[in-house]
Amino acid sequence: MNLADKILRLRKKNGWSQEDLAEKCNVSRQSVSKWEGGVSIPDLDKILLMSQMFGVTTDYLLKDEVAEEEYLQGDEPANGLRRVSIAEANEFMDTRKAAASKIAYGVMLCILSPIGLLLLGAMSEMERFSLAEDAAGGIGMIILLILVAIAVVIFILTGYQLKPFEFLEKEDFELEYGVRGVVIERMKSYQPTYNLKTGVGVILCILSVIPLFATVIINPIDLYYVVAVDALLVLVSIGVFILVSNGMIKGSFDQLLQDGDYTRENKRAGKLIEIVGSIYWMVVVAIYLGISFVTMAWHQTWIIWPVAGVLFGAVAVICKAVQKK
Repeated sequence: MNLADKILRLRKKNGWSQEDLAEKCNVSRQSVSKWEGGVSIPDLDKILLMSQMFGVTTDYLLKDEVAEEEYLQGDEPANGLRRVSIAEANEFMDTRKAAASKIAYGVMLCILSPIGLLLLGAMSEMERFSLAEDAAGGIGMIILLILVAIAVVIFILTGYQLKPFEFLEKEDFELEYGVRGVVIERMKSYQPTYNLKTGVGVILCILSVIPLFATVIINPIDLYYVVAVDALLVLVSIGVFILVSNGMIKGSFDQLLQDGDYTRENKRAGKLIEIVGSIYWMVVVAIYLGISFVTMAWHQTWIIWPVAGVLFGAVAVICKAVQKK
């Protein structure tokens, strides 16, 4: 095996494009293409650099008779990127899988939090329930705040568990030899489960409006409308629970492979989105609280959150476009 074949093999093993390798070696993509095509040979300094980046010896790269890869011992890549071992990768995937359910429960609690307020508010407007409107609103708000507080605690504690692996989401890194294959195998084994859960989650979110439509057809009474909305939130919360936990597990594979939303280009755009997002959500919270306290229509102002979530998707797209430009 000659030098050209070895460069091509090592580049693909690491999941890099020709552009990626060219950027690391500070050359053009055409130069890498010529190396792999055997049209030209890299300079000695580039060979030394690739030896460090790929974690192989220069003998392996330069000697055609050396067919088996010879690995460097204890050397860090010349580009200064952190290298992730198999043990670290497995620990991250296991930790992320355990955290996925916890985060999903937190999101579920946030979606369910207005249910008590909506139901008590509707009951206070009916004479057969001896419940004052102020008392209903107060109890409903207490329930809402307790559920949100529990969710926030879950998010914070889970964030501490994932903090040691934060660099995987925000920084560029390299996988040690064999790690990529292990991650790909685990991803392939999970793919059928991912497809099934995604389908179930989406179907639940779509079907969640059925109780509301059924109420309109059967008995359009205010209390029944509220119960139907509560049922809608329950179904949505279950669907979102499945989608969030499922997505986080799938995301752990993408993070390690630096694929999907976690490519190096998207990571750079993510830093801009993080800054803009912090400002965006503070403004949304201020608007939500301001409108809610002024109108006291808490049973209606919750709609601000799903609308803000949809709009944030557009904000993220704009940030990525700006970063790319």
